[in-house]
Amino acid sequence: MTHPGTACLIDRYRHRLPVTTATPVIALGEGSTPLVQAPRLGAELGVDLWLKLEGANPTGSFKDRGMTMAISKAAEDRAEAVICASTGNTSASAAAYAAHAGLRCVVVIPGGKIALGKLAQAQIMGAVVCAIDGSFDDALRIVRELAETHPITLVNNLNPYRLEGQKTAAFEIVEELGVPDWVALPVGNGGNITAFWRGFNEAVTAGDASDRPRLLGCQADGSAAMVRGEDVLEPETVATAIRIGRPVRRVEAAAAARESEGGFVAVSDDEILRWYERIARLEGVFCEPSSATSVAGVARARAAGTIVEGERVVCVLTGHGLKDPGSASALGAEVITLPATRHAIEQIAFG
Repeated sequence: MTHPGTACLIDRYRHRLPVTTATPVIALGEGSTPLVQAPRLGAELGVDLWLKLEGANPTGSFKDRGMTMAISKAAEDRAEAVICASTGNTSASAAAYAAHAGLRCVVVIPGGKIALGKLAQAQIMGAVVCAIDGSFDDALRIVRELAETHPITLVNNLNPYRLEGQKTAAFEIVEELGVPDWVALPVGNGGNITAFWRGFNEAVTAGDASDRPRLLGCQADGSAAMVRGEDVLEPETVATAIRIGRPVRRVEAAAAARESEGGFVAVSDDEILRWYERIARLEGVFCEPSSATSVAGVARARAAGTIVEGERVVCVLTGHGLKDPGSASALGAEVITLPATRHAIEQIAFG
């Protein structure tokens, strides 16, 4: 619940959200995330690059924008429990906001496919975590069936209030930077790119589509359903947050890319991990591998000539690096074990 002095996106954008005085605001201070210029990374890519750090949200991902709305509306409807399928970030966010609202939370995840940082969040928040022998798409099918037959509220992005919350990131970009040439973001289920396009259309009410940014939806090769134009039956990628083979917002996501005169691009896991490391080493920004898909996608689009030199590009980094510490440990600098002496450290630090 909100308290004096607590900043939250529902309070900030109440006039643009489907809430009333009867809506209890379940908030943890989400939104207002940093938008930082990335000059060294941008020089390498040949663009005026900005990074929208959605990992700065309370549970470390962009999911909190939608979840504050979904849980607030569930509380308004006097729900007693919520349920979701998740590749990780949704489960962490749902568990946190449900806990804050005093609601029971059930999350269904693909067994063995969730990064430790995300699973741990859901566990410590008290959610009932169910790991299935199947994919995210199997998990989503199951929770949809349960929500249709039991008194439990579905809080995946099929919940319309999720997109309403997520569109506020577009408002913030326009307020701080104006309208960039491009916005690149990872795409799994297609909800976020749909929400961003809705947000830009609401934020920039005059003119035609040329007054909005072009949207670049970035996918991993192993789960690139939007790029292929068909479902991926066994999606596989290091970018676990977008390891989704059947995007439930496929139609809306395709419309967002088409209407913005943008498109979709697929990148390899090697490209994702390369730019994951470059983001950290060139700009000091630690994101999860899935987030780096947006930067990898821009690199691919630059090479193809889709994005031209000097254009202003915002890459949405959807989750914090601590969501997936294993990837960072595997790629990061070696830990050097030394005697506890000044001389030993001097030899390493100064040669």
